[in-house]
Amino acid sequence: MKTLYERADIIPLLAEIFRELGYEGASLSRITERTGIGKGSLYHFFPGGKEEMASAVLAEVDAWFEHAIYQPLREGDAHQAIAAMWTNVNDYFRSGGRICLVGAFALDETRERFSAAISDYFVRWIDALRSALMRAGCPEGEAQALAEEGVSGIQGALVLSRALDDRMVFTRSLDTLAKRLDAVMR
Repeated sequence: MKTLYERADIIPLLAEIFRELGYEGASLSRITERTGIGKGSLYHFFPGGKEEMASAVLAEVDAWFEHAIYQPLREGDAHQAIAAMWTNVNDYFRSGGRICLVGAFALDETRERFSAAISDYFVRWIDALRSALMRAGCPEGEAQALAEEGVSGIQGALVLSRALDDRMVFTRSLDTLAKRLDAVMR
């Protein structure tokens, strides 16, 4: 029996392929091999080819972060939103077992192709965290520095956790970052 896919069903499959192989390593033949979806079907859903596939994946990542991270940080109770950020980030990145696709794209030749989406992801995260920190009582300059430290700390912990093949590095780093921000907000 043949499986029928919708475009939305394919995007998470593509995301994991791009995470594992990178943009350049994810050739159309490797994508079809790993998804089991023929080239014709992929082009039906993504007429722009691999670039459109990656753009769709980045848009889905962006939508998740907007809903689960940025919006609560911008609009919710600051303390609750920041606490939820640590939990949601840990869950999303599977306790350090899943790389940040946007971060990975930022580090290779793909950066130029998707520079607006990559920059926007990090700028919006820092701005949203800065906003929450300011609502929690931090002066603007300190909130900006802490927001940058928090986001860069998460990204660095992902890299280190993967490099050492030790998910506890990520979990410990999140705990340390959370305690640091919590102490400043008291």
